[in-house]
Amino acid sequence: MSANFIGPRIKALREERKLSQDDLARMFGFKDRQTVSAIETGERRVTAEELVLAVEKLGASLDYFTDPFLLVGEGRFSWRQTNVGPQRLGAYERNAGRWIAAFRSIAPHVGREAPLLRRALGLHKGSHFEDAMDAGERFVAEFKLGDIPAVRLAEVMERELGILVLHVDAFDGISGAACRLPELDVVLINRHEVVGRRHFDLAHELFHILTWDAMPPEHSEEARETGGNRVEQLANNFASAVLMPAAILDGFGDWAAIPEQELPARLNAAADALLVTASALKWRLVALDRLKPAAARAVPDAALRNNGRNDGQAATPPMFSRPFAEVIGLAVDQGRISARRAAGLLDQTVDDLIELFATHGVPKPDGL
Repeated sequence: MSANFIGPRIKALREERKLSQDDLARMFGFKDRQTVSAIETGERRVTAEELVLAVEKLGASLDYFTDPFLLVGEGRFSWRQTNVGPQRLGAYERNAGRWIAAFRSIAPHVGREAPLLRRALGLHKGSHFEDAMDAGERFVAEFKLGDIPAVRLAEVMERELGILVLHVDAFDGISGAACRLPELDVVLINRHEVVGRRHFDLAHELFHILTWDAMPPEHSEEARETGGNRVEQLANNFASAVLMPAAILDGFGDWAAIPEQELPARLNAAADALLVTASALKWRLVALDRLKPAAARAVPDAALRNNGRNDGQAATPPMFSRPFAEVIGLAVDQGRISARRAAGLLDQTVDDLIELFATHGVPKPDGL
């Protein structure tokens, strides 16, 4: 019996029950804790008899240990949120884990497995903010993101870096998340955020993916475009540079020469053009010394809210993403999962699933 995820799930349940490896060894009748350690790390497979013991002794269902469409003890999340309690966040994380686990489990069987080679920025907690900004500028140049980097950022993350990007429905207060699995990196974005915030969150979470080993992010951090702990400040500086490279901002003219009364309108117009928030643009200009801090503070926050518009936000992107929809569609078409089961995993009806395929331009599986 495969121990690919059974071992980590046993470990997760042991830690939840506040048991040591020695405790578990006694429960299972092992001679020492080294056997438990080998099981938890996947070095040793679990026998059928031992799996039955795990169900009995740890008080969990068989599905907890064997369902491939669960994410337990395997993924590490880092959430951007504001005033979302741990219980509510935990419930949403379990739900999101099912979408990620579905992709992780199905993709290899339909020829869409993400590459294992991971990129790294070469930054650490002691790096300067200028280092993070330089890394963002280099990223834009290397991947040729163009004059409006926000337009191609998600595509580059998916197609060239193998990062699964999912636009999702989330509670108010949840902006997004990064998730690291041994074989997959994922970014979740609340599709109901304003367009500029969605793009900033995407670039921010990209930073965490590219620096995860050097400076693992906190499980939960407050969503903000400035401030936060050192790692979050580095992430914000990287994200700002990716979305607003210096050369592109200089193309809008001499920011220091703009009269005070005209500055809000100019910030809002440039932010709309770059698909960012005017507030993020303002502080990016300060970081580049294109705008004095006093001039930035003189601009009222209300004048920049929603980039100065009262006509609502741009269209909400469709659920999930095209690569995700392609994997689910191929799995249903090949009979690897039923349409009803796939819809249930995604918290949708079968009709919703058909609409999802159509929205992303994915051929509808035969029989639907």
